[in-house]
Amino acid sequence: MGPPQVQEVLAVMTTPQAVRRASPRTRRKATTPAAPDPSAGLLPRTEPVRLLNPDGTALPACDDYPEPPVEALREMYRRMVVGRRFDVQATALTKQGRLAVYPSSRGQEACQVGGVLALRDTDWVFPTYRESMALTGRGIDPVEVLTLLRGDWHCGYDAAAMHTAPQCTPLATQCVHAAGLAYGESYQGRDTVALAFIGDGATSEGDFHEGVNFAAVFKAPVVYFVQNNKYAISVPLSRQTAAPSLAYKGVGYGVPSEQVDGNDPVAVLAVLTRAVEHARSGKGPFLVEAHTYRMEPHTNADDQTRYRDAEEVEAWRDRDPVARLEAYLRARGVLDDAAVAVIAEEAEAYAAALRDRMNAQPTVDPLSLFEHVYAEPTPQLVEQREQVRAELAAARDEEADA
Repeated sequence: MGPPQVQEVLAVMTTPQAVRRASPRTRRKATTPAAPDPSAGLLPRTEPVRLLNPDGTALPACDDYPEPPVEALREMYRRMVVGRRFDVQATALTKQGRLAVYPSSRGQEACQVGGVLALRDTDWVFPTYRESMALTGRGIDPVEVLTLLRGDWHCGYDAAAMHTAPQCTPLATQCVHAAGLAYGESYQGRDTVALAFIGDGATSEGDFHEGVNFAAVFKAPVVYFVQNNKYAISVPLSRQTAAPSLAYKGVGYGVPSEQVDGNDPVAVLAVLTRAVEHARSGKGPFLVEAHTYRMEPHTNADDQTRYRDAEEVEAWRDRDPVARLEAYLRARGVLDDAAVAVIAEEAEAYAAALRDRMNAQPTVDPLSLFEHVYAEPTPQLVEQREQVRAELAAARDEEADA
């Protein structure tokens, strides 16, 4: 069509009659309701939830996350103080050769204690190797908690009785286990919630994605609690994800998420309480990312100076969760010098008892190495067991003759 024809068509289209004929359609299009946002209710806040300043002064109340009862916060403080003293003592035990390895969670006390305090005793915990403080905060015997890290072949405690899975060394495998147990409990009509502790590095593992996806599809009552302490051993967060925060990973699976200041004990407990209620009410899983920091090396075998500097570590000391909650409770008038001293004495007694019990040499039976390997021992295993039995007998005879 040449230019004269184009001008003719444009002239017709812009006549008043043509505009009037088009305007009803234009108005209908403008008033058509927008399609619902599929991410509504799933995305976390753009900034982590925070209810206390680093100095312990209160911030304005948050309607979505009401402050937990003051009695719960006082108990949280007690468990955090005892937990920190346990952590320091366990770290010392590695230097004395009483533990093979110990991953400290110092600096993450609010997350460790808040995670278990938000649950019922009948709920399940799925810990990583770093959750020793969480397990003692749940009431598990500290020697039993450290049994695995001592080098034994089992986790030390009765997992079924304590509703606590064995501490998990492989990254993220507990995400699948938590989804499976939670779905099974729900299928049987129980309102059990499973809480899976995971680190920031675990969100790069396939099991994390499989677990969250399964839980979302089948509405399994799971809370996935990511403790983002900025490093997966020596790998910084910037090498794990390009997302605004790890909490944004939930939206891809249709899972509501939130991010919280992991060194703010009040906010941590408030957010986790809501997450647990969400899961228990039949709405499916919830993902929480806590922004925190581990003050100690990854384990006692780690050289943290190779990947982070002292200035960074020192900056996080000003965000100490224990001091933060203590200052707040003192300001509320529910904690004073006498109460702080009593809790400190309790923590020292706890550490002393642990030290004495761990210094006692455990009695081990070398033949137990061959137990629980197979339901029916293989011929090779039987042969190996008998060789060890003969060597032990020979050693006893030699000692008797000496």
